[in-house]
Amino acid sequence: MNTQEKTEEAISVLQQFGLREYEARCFVGLVRVERGTAKRISEMTEVPHTRVYDAIRVLESHGLVEVQHSSPRRFRAVSLQEATETLRNRYEDRIKRLQDSLESIEIVEEDDATPAHQLWSMAGRDAIENRAEELIDTATAEIVLVIGDGSLLTDDLVGTLNSVEADIDLLIGALTGPLQERIQTTVPNATTFVAGVEWLLGEEPHEEETTIGRLLLVDRLTVLVSTITPETTRERAIFGEGFGNGLVVIARRLMAQGLVSEFDPVS
Repeated sequence: MNTQEKTEEAISVLQQFGLREYEARCFVGLVRVERGTAKRISEMTEVPHTRVYDAIRVLESHGLVEVQHSSPRRFRAVSLQEATETLRNRYEDRIKRLQDSLESIEIVEEDDATPAHQLWSMAGRDAIENRAEELIDTATAEIVLVIGDGSLLTDDLVGTLNSVEADIDLLIGALTGPLQERIQTTVPNATTFVAGVEWLLGEEPHEEETTIGRLLLVDRLTVLVSTITPETTRERAIFGEGFGNGLVVIARRLMAQGLVSEFDPVS
């Protein structure tokens, strides 16, 4: 990734934090220089000269830019550490306000009875990882996890797995020996194995085909299965619960066929 690409990425991320494009461009421009005038910033960022002042006023109000009252006025960005901490606080404050607002909303009671066995789908790697970690946290007896893609073994997931209570059986499978070794190193309290689950890959796997990302079976009652599209690395998942849930039944049987016998979660 070259400098221009990194600059555009930084601008894009700043916009996701709530800054407008000109504000983001001015801030990134100031990061590149010790200090600058409105003219200099305009030349560097291609933000119209008259709009630079408006952008700087907003950035100053957010605590991201300092102003030197000289003639002409000069501006500089606060340190990167201070800027990231300021943005983090704003983000966390908004999340807290959103959470408080959503929790205070009145729940509408439905007359229809909730089906005994439900099947749900979701998309997005972060959302799926969060759901997997929530399911792991609910375990009381056993967790069986098969990881099909090494990129899914994130620091957050490792932290969740390492926090599993000692009296809960934790079995983690990998499709390759190197991935198994990595899991054993990062989650030393788990029983790891190379899963004999060729059925995950199909008879003649191709790079463009959708592949299994993760399989999670918690207490033999709740299952989550995800797939990854290689071209986009987008992850999608389905999950369900209940001993009689069709997805759970199929997952138990398939995993029992694919796992080494002594790790059979239904034996």
